[in-house]
Amino acid sequence: MNAVRPSPEQWTSDLELITVAAKAAGEKALSYFRKDPDVQWKNEGRSPVTEADYAANDVLKEKLLTARPNYGWLSEETDDDNARLGCDTVFVVDPIDGTRAFIAGKDVWCVSVAVVHLGRPVAGVLFAPALEELFQASATGPAIKNGAAIEAKARNGTEVRIALAEDTVKLLEPTYRTSVSRTPHVPSLAYRIAMIADGRIDGTVVKKNSHDWDLAAADLILQRAGGGLFNLDGQPLSYNRPNVSHTVLCAAAMPALPALIAAAQGLEGH
Repeated sequence: MNAVRPSPEQWTSDLELITVAAKAAGEKALSYFRKDPDVQWKNEGRSPVTEADYAANDVLKEKLLTARPNYGWLSEETDDDNARLGCDTVFVVDPIDGTRAFIAGKDVWCVSVAVVHLGRPVAGVLFAPALEELFQASATGPAIKNGAAIEAKARNGTEVRIALAEDTVKLLEPTYRTSVSRTPHVPSLAYRIAMIADGRIDGTVVKKNSHDWDLAAADLILQRAGGGLFNLDGQPLSYNRPNVSHTVLCAAAMPALPALIAAAQGLEGH
């Protein structure tokens, strides 16, 4: 186990560190953006990865592990090492969340960096360099976007703005479904959750097989903004487990979350 002093001061220091690293990685990725990056395929051809993903990953790994060599490491673009399971505190990173959008030249992609301690995120940053947006949160402070506090809002009224695929809407409970106004597809899962945190949308349903690196930073940002990311049992997520993939999840402002979870029970098994 790694010795980390679990204090607000430690997580504030870590937030400063991961902010600097995320910005540097974002600028590195941006240098490849809309310049026809080399694209490869992984996971049996299901997931694209580019030279920009790897370059941003290298920046993050060098900056973060040089500063905190006793922390574990979990990244989408690094072969998994079970040594992380012996660490109380772990960096969980996605160098480019929204790689398909990046390849297509769309702005909605971000660098996602979290510090996870004993299974829960304690510092998190999302940096969307093409949009010039920076989201930050620590375990003890508010969620921040470009220096200003943000808040997830449960709106009054009949319309609920939910980001999810059209085929997923059909699986929601019928009465709830009638209130749903579906927002256009958001290619970055982390950024989609951040949109709930800053009040642009009301919630989302995440299909099974998302991963720690997609979620950890956004989870904390949403939590500190007054929202939650829970599974269909109504439980928050645990990170840095042997299996880093997750089941169906729901995210919303806390007052709106129980109704969304109840409405999404039909997605179990899909």
